[in-house]
Amino acid sequence: MIRCSSKLILAGLIAIASVACTKKGQNIEVDLAGGEKLSLALNETLRINITSEPPSLDWHKASDTTSSWITENTMEGLTAFDLNDKELGLIPALALKWEPSEGNKKWKFTLRQGVVWSDGQPFTSQNVVDGWKRLLSRETAAMYAYFLFPIKGAQAFNEGKGTWETVGIKNPTPDTVEVELEKPMAFFPTLLTHHSTYPIRKDVVDKHGDRWTEAANIVTIGAFNMKSWQHDKMIVLERNEKYYEAEKPSIKYIAAYMIQEQATAINLFDSGKLDSVHKLPSVELRKQRERKEFRQAGSLLMYYYGFNTKAKPVDNPLVRKALAQAIDRQEIVNMLAGGQMPLTSWVPPGMFGHEPSRGMAFNIEKAKEALKAAGYADPAKLPKITIYFNTNEDHGRVAENVQAQLKRNLGINVELKNEEWKVYINTLNNNTPQMWRMGWMADYPDPDNFLNLMTSYSDNNHTHWGSKRFDEIIVTAASEGDKEKRRKLYDEAQKIMLEDDTIAVPLYSGVNLMLIGTRVENYPVNVLEKYTYKRTKLK
Repeated sequence: MIRCSSKLILAGLIAIASVACTKKGQNIEVDLAGGEKLSLALNETLRINITSEPPSLDWHKASDTTSSWITENTMEGLTAFDLNDKELGLIPALALKWEPSEGNKKWKFTLRQGVVWSDGQPFTSQNVVDGWKRLLSRETAAMYAYFLFPIKGAQAFNEGKGTWETVGIKNPTPDTVEVELEKPMAFFPTLLTHHSTYPIRKDVVDKHGDRWTEAANIVTIGAFNMKSWQHDKMIVLERNEKYYEAEKPSIKYIAAYMIQEQATAINLFDSGKLDSVHKLPSVELRKQRERKEFRQAGSLLMYYYGFNTKAKPVDNPLVRKALAQAIDRQEIVNMLAGGQMPLTSWVPPGMFGHEPSRGMAFNIEKAKEALKAAGYADPAKLPKITIYFNTNEDHGRVAENVQAQLKRNLGINVELKNEEWKVYINTLNNNTPQMWRMGWMADYPDPDNFLNLMTSYSDNNHTHWGSKRFDEIIVTAASEGDKEKRRKLYDEAQKIMLEDDTIAVPLYSGVNLMLIGTRVENYPVNVLEKYTYKRTKLK
């Protein structure tokens, strides 16, 4: 008999799947529904850490990167990004080709034939139409419904002002989808890379209701199927043998753990129980940079603090301006020391529309003047402000630094409150705090993706702010063919939201820092931080 011993790391803090020894090597034992067990061979299982329980694996309702990390491996859109292309050009996915007409106002998508869902049912254009109708339906309450608002009649339908028959979406044949837009939009096919636009099996959703995303019920179409979901512990994905591409994924399983403490994740990586660790804590960087497993890459991510513009005292734009100008972004970046860049513009560097001089720059004197003009010459009279952030070592360090800066620069005492990610998202959606932390990763590399976020009709806008002029600019810019005119429109939009009304405070642009195990080949590293593993291999 071969014995196997396993050192427990930070015993009692986490519950990673048990590891058993066999003559063929280590296996990962996973609990399945009904009490069954699944044994994952280590040499064909990629082990990753998604850090927390996904708030939702319903791709029409999810709005966070943790959830999309899973759905982007189990599903696909009509189009996809070529992540090996510096320009991030589009490549066919469920659609083989797309053709514009009437100056990019109408689009025809020709779908792949012979594609089947994980239960063997054929994929058709009706699945696309069903998905888009569900995304736009008010009953779904999808935060990304506005992604399809460029389609004729889509916004009116979403707001209950029009019928589905008036929406510019048709499927004349099982392999054809036709779209008519409100205005020409050259980058419309880019929107269809996003998880919110994925097709759906309406019959599965109708049958299982809110539990349709559970492992025993879900039906998908991507390179991997969901095999197991042990809530708050791990998700197991299994290679989809029915996947339409001739080259099937090399790895058979993905074991996605939910380990919130990054120090714990690094210890597990060191002991050979994880193949990758993302978002390395800043306190670890000096040591981790020396390792051969360390990777650093640019990222189209913007980290910011938002205001609830309806909550006192930050309902006063002068108070918001004071707080924004009292924060030295360079000090935060120096503290993190991870390659981040201080940011006042809403659009991050490396993307068209980035304006480095736009926004509220650090200026203590102007901050004090704004606070005085707001009626708080004595900072002690300012009502209490609480900054919320989700549990994470670096989010906590940033919040503590901002707290210290506001005390030092303005004499303001602010409180801090952290919540686990799923709870935090619920707080933002239902009871938005006065100040809160958030980041925005590019869904597609265009300023529209960042600025559309703060339109009055975006459910991802937690500021409770809206501007008719801002909305008009975003709609106009999306259909503007002249690049210079488009740049000026986005510059005006950033001035309105960051300087005139100051609804949020950009802090820095992101950088992708991770550890990747030496047994892993072709791990996805890209500026969009899309972690799709169908081309990843294990040595």
